[in-house]
Amino acid sequence: MPPVTYDGIRDWEDLDPARRPFVWDEDEEARLRSLVREWVPPVLSGMAGWWAGERWCEWQVDAVIRERYGTWAWGWRWCYRDGGPIGSWVSGPSCVTTPDETAERVVSALLEWREWLERTAQRFAELAPPPHASPEDRSWHLERACVRLVTHALDSGAEGGWYGQASIVLTWFLSSTGMDRAEAARAVESAIGGRFRSWVTPEPTLIESVGDDLAVGLTGHAPYRDHRERAALEELHDRC
Repeated sequence: MPPVTYDGIRDWEDLDPARRPFVWDEDEEARLRSLVREWVPPVLSGMAGWWAGERWCEWQVDAVIRERYGTWAWGWRWCYRDGGPIGSWVSGPSCVTTPDETAERVVSALLEWREWLERTAQRFAELAPPPHASPEDRSWHLERACVRLVTHALDSGAEGGWYGQASIVLTWFLSSTGMDRAEAARAVESAIGGRFRSWVTPEPTLIESVGDDLAVGLTGHAPYRDHRERAALEELHDRC
């Protein structure tokens, strides 16, 4: 299968768990483990061989997973070292070992990714502005959503490039509310504008400023600052 491009993961419809069923049981797990074991080289390349065999195995397993489950499964190896949320799989050189150990890591990573997608979808539903919200109310919801989703990316364990995850997740969120994908990507890029850096945890005031800019850019209204009327909703979002 062709590799997944950065632009190819921008469409939330391709990833939304509600649209992409995933049937998982003991038989399916055994089948995936069997498929993975078939691609593990009998003799590993190691450092002397620049891990060529291990990398090859990872590419083949990735193709198997995406062909079997669909495009949504691409993130099973989006490792925290590359800005992703996955801790069960780091790379071919470090994770391809024996057939059984490799299969165990692949299964864990796939399930970790699916669980993360489902949590993300739930978060989107909780944070989405009401369908008929006024521009002022929509601005408040968008600012709060931005702050929480950026913080969510920071808390996911991602290291360098965490802000890439934040950008992608924000684009998905806006797409999930019905916004055109290209428009959503432009809005996020305009709000973030290179203000986040790898290996640097931004100050809360910077995150809030990005949220303000996103909300104003999309609604033309500054977020409503008196949160007393929304205290219960604030508390709900903070607990999630």
